[in-house]
Amino acid sequence: MPPQLARTESQAVADWLEEMALADRLGFGCGWLVEHHFMRGYSHSSKPEILLAAAAARTQRLRLGLGVIPAPYHHPVHIAEKVAMLDVVSNGRLEVGVGRGFSPKEYQVFGADMAHSRALTQEALDVLRLSFTRSPVSYRGENIEILPHVVQQPHPPLWSAAVSPAGFEWSARNGLGVLAGPFKPWFMTQADIRRYQASWTDTAPPRIGMTLGMLCLPDAKRAQALAKPAFEWFYRALYQSTLPVLEKLYPSYEAFGELGKFRQLLALGINAKLLQTFGMAVAGSPEQCIAALSKYRAAGVTHLLLAVGAGALPTEVVRESMQCIAQDVMPMFQASGVGHQAS
Repeated sequence: MPPQLARTESQAVADWLEEMALADRLGFGCGWLVEHHFMRGYSHSSKPEILLAAAAARTQRLRLGLGVIPAPYHHPVHIAEKVAMLDVVSNGRLEVGVGRGFSPKEYQVFGADMAHSRALTQEALDVLRLSFTRSPVSYRGENIEILPHVVQQPHPPLWSAAVSPAGFEWSARNGLGVLAGPFKPWFMTQADIRRYQASWTDTAPPRIGMTLGMLCLPDAKRAQALAKPAFEWFYRALYQSTLPVLEKLYPSYEAFGELGKFRQLLALGINAKLLQTFGMAVAGSPEQCIAALSKYRAAGVTHLLLAVGAGALPTEVVRESMQCIAQDVMPMFQASGVGHQAS
């Protein structure tokens, strides 16, 4: 909800639903939604499951992603019930991401302890997986049956958001696809991906999703000009939300300190050229975007989560870029099996 767009929340929701319907027609893989709270401007997506249910009624093939459920803020059984109901409503098109969240204010308001974030997230994942057995489970001394049951067999694809190196390793040990970015420069994320790959032991191939601010248009100069204020607003808003964790190393979030070395740069010097140099955003013509995206494929990224316009451009421009990506960029990667996921 950037102030420069001056649109109401109702307009933003209507625009997003139309964009998801377009993504469905164009052949994008998935539409992902985050969950954040109390972050004016940066994110008003406090109940993504409601929006995804609405999107399910407007789409036929597009998969729908919770990216991610901040597990410490939610009761584990409620998470399992929500996941199953969304999978039923979407007729088996749900992708499920879990994570710890990163906002001290969210932890405080929802009564969760940041020091216990890893244990709370592990508990939620364990309960979620038990719910997929379709059998009564024992939880805190009670035998319960978690209803409804998911449609997908054996269950919807599971993902985890990861920022710290330990988070990438935890995702691999738990057999989860990993969702990386947009917090860190590419060279840092690339090292994390190698750590994830080295820790992967599941028989299924690893799944690595990379989030990028993206704007692709036939006219490269126009794409760059439009992307510059949009990307700069988005990343400034993101880091304003993240800086409290960078500046005060909360228990179990000490690894976020590795981002502290970029604190002055991120807080004072964000610009579109720097973001593209650091591999955190891509803007330009189809040919330029294909060249820029190729390095992610080479590093093992299997899914690109494209924040088209980074939430800070009019829907008309977003749709134009989506059509350009679908027509001129996606075919170059689909042949190699790389996933493209609209965000």
